[in-house]
Amino acid sequence: MKMTTIENNHILCAVIDSEEPVLTDAQSALDLLVQAKYEHGTKNIVISKRLVAEAFFILSTGLAGEILQKYVNYGGRIAIYGDYSHYTSKPLQDFIRESNKGKDVFFVATQEEAIERLTR
Repeated sequence: MKMTTIENNHILCAVIDSEEPVLTDAQSALDLLVQAKYEHGTKNIVISKRLVAEAFFILSTGLAGEILQKYVNYGGRIAIYGDYSHYTSKPLQDFIRESNKGKDVFFVATQEEAIERLTR
């Protein structure tokens, strides 16, 4: 896994890159947040959807709730970018829409949009 720092509007984001999923459970989410904080000085995480376990997008697994609760508890913010068009679950679509109305969790199409959302 590679983590790089991007600054926009004087706000830092940790951008995650990897060949395999890195956000797979609540502990991996917390580890990612801690690494971003202590190695890159930020709690803003930008990550591709392909690096998030597919179970995250099946709300009945509870994985999304566990992971996002860790971020809320520890003051983290996350923007997950990618194509969500193939998801037909109404609860997931509602979850994504409501998350995007907030200030801590975003589901967007591009890395650039993810960075923009976290650095407004």
